Amino acid sequence: MRPKNLKTKIFLDSGDPSETKETLKLLGFLDGQTTNPSLISKNPEVIERLGSEKKFSKDEINVFYKEVVCEISSLIPQGSISIEVYADDETTEKQMLDQAKMMNKWIRNAHIKLPANIEGLKAANIATKLGIRVNMTLCFIEAQSAAVYSATKDGQNVYISPFVGRIDDAGENGMQYVENTIRLYKKGDRHVKVLAASIRTLDHLLQSFKLKVDIVTAPLKVYKEWVEMDMNIPDDSYIYPKGKLKDISFRDYDLEASFGSFTIDNPLLKVGLIKFAQDWNKLVE
Repeated sequence: MRPKNLKTKIFLDSGDPSETKETLKLLGFLDGQTTNPSLISKNPEVIERLGSEKKFSKDEINVFYKEVVCEISSLIPQGSISIEVYADDETTEKQMLDQAKMMNKWIRNAHIKLPANIEGLKAANIATKLGIRVNMTLCFIEAQSAAVYSATKDGQNVYISPFVGRIDDAGENGMQYVENTIRLYKKGDRHVKVLAASIRTLDHLLQSFKLKVDIVTAPLKVYKEWVEMDMNIPDDSYIYPKGKLKDISFRDYDLEASFGSFTIDNPLLKVGLIKFAQDWNKLVE
């Protein structure tokens, strides 16, 4: 059951409906689920098919992805299910928007994941005007947080996904980026919810709870560790073990500035786009 003092919504980070069922049984609740190309590539049915050296056509992989999210949606009908568009460094605003429109029709509780690069921001700017709920992904720097806020002013219930684990991999404190984004948005209108993503450890999860982040998405293995500690919520005495990770300074960006005015390019964004595209392309003939 949900702890009474839990302020954060709990999402599962998985492309496997069987894990949705297991997490619901484990926790007794779920508020949503996030999917992406890498997670879909790890789905047992995909692994089995690739093992027989039979890839998907582009139409087949979209049908499979739709079936997966429809099943997840049926298991969490009141929750949010994030579905990610295909995007690489050359994908245009129009190409992303066309995918977003299609995927948004798959289920009624969809959030469409768009990368927080310039083309993704352009697509989000239009999508939110059309009433499509978006989850801006591959976020690594505070300039992206400001740009996401600005680009989605016409939207409601927008998500931003800071990638904690990948920032940690680069030697910086990913949880501090989450904290900085929360701080930046305090002066705003709350149309963007912070969704801590790329959660890899129990401490990532506990620090998310301590920060009272709007949403956290984590893999099943992390929730199993949380259950082993009786689903405790840390109090102010909890100290996040950042180790040798470098601090990330806060910058007070102008949220009223045009989204195109922010310098959002960064190495992790480019690497993230490549990784997701590679994981998707290896499934397709």
